Amino acid sequence: MKKNVALFAIWLNTVLAVQSAQSFCGFYVAKADAQIFNKASQVVLVRSEDKTVMTMANDFKGDLTEFAVVIPVPTFINKDQIHISDKKIIDHLDAYTAPRLVEYFDENPCAPIVLYEAAPMMEMAEDESSSISGERSIGVTVEAEYTVGEYDIVILSATQSTGLSIWLRENGYRIPTGAAKVLGSYIRQNMRFFVAKVNLEQQSKLGFNYLRPISVAYQSPKFMLPIRLGTVNAEGTQELFIYALTKKGRVETTNYRTVKLPTGMDLPVYVKTEFANFYRALFDSQVKKERMQTVFLEYAWDMNWCDPCAASPLSVKELRELGVFWVNENAERRGWKRQARDVFVTRLHVRYTADKFPEDLIFQETAERTNFQGRYVLRHPWTGTENCQAAQKYRQALKQRQEREAQQLASLTGWDINQIRQKVGIPSSPVKDDNQEEKTWWQRLWGE
Repeated sequence: MKKNVALFAIWLNTVLAVQSAQSFCGFYVAKADAQIFNKASQVVLVRSEDKTVMTMANDFKGDLTEFAVVIPVPTFINKDQIHISDKKIIDHLDAYTAPRLVEYFDENPCAPIVLYEAAPMMEMAEDESSSISGERSIGVTVEAEYTVGEYDIVILSATQSTGLSIWLRENGYRIPTGAAKVLGSYIRQNMRFFVAKVNLEQQSKLGFNYLRPISVAYQSPKFMLPIRLGTVNAEGTQELFIYALTKKGRVETTNYRTVKLPTGMDLPVYVKTEFANFYRALFDSQVKKERMQTVFLEYAWDMNWCDPCAASPLSVKELRELGVFWVNENAERRGWKRQARDVFVTRLHVRYTADKFPEDLIFQETAERTNFQGRYVLRHPWTGTENCQAAQKYRQALKQRQEREAQQLASLTGWDINQIRQKVGIPSSPVKDDNQEEKTWWQRLWGE
């Protein structure tokens, strides 16, 4: 291996050394996907019984000669357990599970009520060996070396963290201060280390100018995600999105609380053009409220359908590519939608630092299949000029509703309430009920 060109990294950071089941209806108009957050890592976990397929999306930017990932894994990995995947599928999964904005339009209050048949829910889319001298003397064993796609991969085991640090340094990996202690904790758990670097020659032959995700399939009773290496010398906080695909139901963390994000709130209509800013502010507020000590649930849903749909559910082909091994790849020919009912997706979002998340994430699959999504509602006012009694009552109630929406937005984000009112076009002080203003103070005290 060429020295002093590879950058020691952890897949979660990409570059460590550098620094209720109910129908919602409504029309989907915007989504808050992972791309609106900086330093965001994405991991897909497929889990059933003791079998796991872990797919890691790399967002590395820079000289590819300085890229490497180091992944603690619970067991030895053969070459055929490694697969190079397609980032577009993870992007599709991210879009499908993203928090979303939906809108409704108020009806004419003077018009007669007409009942319409509900639109059908969106269903599944159609398919679209040589070793480094002296390694054993420092307690490091190169158990295997592979080239898979554009990556050169080494499987290491070690008996001491100092020896592993020395091996990595001798092979061009710059080890940050504090990494040896974290490496030692994985060694004590008898974990191996999956090290991948970019093979530039292979990448050129394959014609890719970006890094494709790496998938690893293994069997282990451990259902976990190692995150501590990624915090050793990271600058600031890290964002992690986990998409768990399981058979039974929702996935939760067992060593940290899993908390549902606030959802279902009515917001001022102007948020439609500021949804990314709104969602970042909402998430910032929730992280602060929970003291950065929780994992947040953003989405949990049966992958048969969605409502409203920020993207169509993944096809069987896409699910197989991500490692959903229990779905029959030929099921399309036999009515494969039945197969998809065995796939439940959970989207978790965590912001973390080394001091707030000192342990790796430990998961469990639950039997909970209640649908949940981060969903925020815009209600467009009726703007007609008719003046029936119902319209008069509607206009008065609208003032109260807009004030509630403004206060709700301020509560979720911490934004200034008067600036929100200004954007909405309502008075800078709370709107009062006209009927209340017509009464004297004693009428309001003892009145009808």
